[in-house]
Amino acid sequence: MEGHSDMNERKESLINVVIGGSGEEEIERSSIGDNITGGAFVDEHGESSSKRKKPIRHNADQIQELELFFKKNSLPNKKVRLELATKLSMDINQVQNWFQNKRTQMKLQLDLYENKTLKQENDKLRIENIVMKEALENSIHDNCKESIDENQIKIEHDQLEDEVKRLTAQAYKLSLFNKDVVQDKMVLLNLAMDALNELFRLYENDKPLWVSNLDGGGETLNIKEYARLFTPLIGTKPEHFTTEATRASGIVADTSLALVNTLMDKRQWVEMFPCIVGKTYTTDVISTGIGGNKSGSLLLIKTELQIISNLVSVREVQFLRFCKKHAEGVWAIVDVSVDTIQEGLQESEIENCRRLPSGCILQDMPNGYCQVTWIEHMEYNENLVHDWYRPLIKSGLGFGAQRWIATLQRQYQFLKVMKSIIDPIVDLSGERGIRMLAQRMTHNFCAGVCATAHYWEIIQLANEENSKLMMRTNINDLGESTSVVLSATKTIWVPVKHQRLFKFLTNKKIRSLWDVLSNTCPMKRMINISKGQTVDSNISLFFPHGDDSGANRVLLQDTCMDATGSLLVYATIDSQEINTVMKGGDSSCVTLFSNGITIVPDCFQDFSTTNNYNVISGEMNNGFGGGSLVTISFQMVGNIFPATTLSMELVKEANALISHTIHKIKSALKCM
Repeated sequence: MEGHSDMNERKESLINVVIGGSGEEEIERSSIGDNITGGAFVDEHGESSSKRKKPIRHNADQIQELELFFKKNSLPNKKVRLELATKLSMDINQVQNWFQNKRTQMKLQLDLYENKTLKQENDKLRIENIVMKEALENSIHDNCKESIDENQIKIEHDQLEDEVKRLTAQAYKLSLFNKDVVQDKMVLLNLAMDALNELFRLYENDKPLWVSNLDGGGETLNIKEYARLFTPLIGTKPEHFTTEATRASGIVADTSLALVNTLMDKRQWVEMFPCIVGKTYTTDVISTGIGGNKSGSLLLIKTELQIISNLVSVREVQFLRFCKKHAEGVWAIVDVSVDTIQEGLQESEIENCRRLPSGCILQDMPNGYCQVTWIEHMEYNENLVHDWYRPLIKSGLGFGAQRWIATLQRQYQFLKVMKSIIDPIVDLSGERGIRMLAQRMTHNFCAGVCATAHYWEIIQLANEENSKLMMRTNINDLGESTSVVLSATKTIWVPVKHQRLFKFLTNKKIRSLWDVLSNTCPMKRMINISKGQTVDSNISLFFPHGDDSGANRVLLQDTCMDATGSLLVYATIDSQEINTVMKGGDSSCVTLFSNGITIVPDCFQDFSTTNNYNVISGEMNNGFGGGSLVTISFQMVGNIFPATTLSMELVKEANALISHTIHKIKSALKCM
């Protein structure tokens, strides 16, 4: 791509990435060099260094070590400086002077960045003011009949002047920032720019850095080649951590700018990846971007990443998200973990995973679509992952690029289809309400399995006979009674490919073969809202057919399927409440408790169990076992608040519900 050569310059030139420069407006380099120790200062013994006749140059290895340490701690104490000096064969005064010069240099860069931002905002306000004045003058000179509210224009003019004053005051405050705050901010900007540089290098390189997967669905990083070509940005990998790194590409039916706005908005990002992203917080907005768009935006985010199973621990990660417009129609968004944010003299703990430079390159296509290349690079504690799921995660189908791309494509298709009226039975507002209800149902299901929303208390761990049980107390959530909520979850393995198993579960004619809540009554689908991907990815409303006992209840179901797995979530809802939603009523007050099943391929390479079902069906294993990991979960109401305990009868009922469902599925598939 054009302009990428600028990415390889030193940090002083890389500041253009943050402030949106194209190379034509490069910031003049500071006279303070990274590899030169000079200038007057008072050393550790109180002596002035101004007597030195010439600066001392450091070698490349010393500079590299100093740069790496600076990212962790920009203000080391005397003890740390002495340790660095000994390690690098330097004088302690040289180390002190290097850090002093580096902090000064980065503060100058930050001032340049903030000044340019304020100048652009000021210019924008000035132009808007001029345009408004011209509009007023033209209206008077032309004596046009359209009336213009001069008072309103005066009010808006005054507002603009107030905004200019506010920005001027903000500029003054910037000059009074505490030096530690400035240093921390520049350290984060520096890390974000390095991460963006690495992301582009990962994007542009192919073999031998990337190795194609056997199924053709993506690529896996060659870890040895990566270690040879790249310098770690966030320190060395912890000894007990394992690496997973994948790359995948796909076409999304929208523009790069629309995707950028979605991915840089916390709420939209969570909605776009409901089965991957759990609780999320934007802990700091370091930069809001330049020129009225997202280029140069830098956020500090804390989130939970999940696989919908009780056998995989949630990944808690805190990372920077940086956005940059690289060229016309080309954007990049990069994430990188922040493991060493200083809090006084203590560093923050590394969680159960770290996100190395990961993200996506977005490139517009002539047909209005966007080519997305996703790179996901993480280090995680494999001890927290059940043996069954380790092959899936290593393949990239768990937390890797393939899953992110597949989810992004599916959700964008879904949102595009939802803009039009699909089912004639439901008006547009009613369809929107049903979609929102299905989204809430699916979100609650994922949270009930992974405990990524509310506070869930584990009351029983899963074993061969019983399921995992968790409980929470609901007090003020809409659509739920004030009561104790119980979640029962269990994961099993079945020797059936996930696509075939999903088709079996979504066949409404034989639903009674596995659904213990259907009362052996056939279900009639009255409403179907397509999600735009396949015939099996939709939102449906089922009514009991031929059974008056369930006439006042309907079944809401949300399904989706892609190469990384399948999801089926459902809940029984009062028919009067759903009728209200179909007529455009508020869906947030509808009471529902989510049940569901998730299916992922097992990805077992060493498969010893005979898969009679797939052999009979004529399916090939393609190098994998051909089986599926199936997670089944139910949510039910316990005691009414303020009672905060569960009865043993409800616990027994939950275990029996899971066991009965598993038995019926295995019996129907003849895989007992």
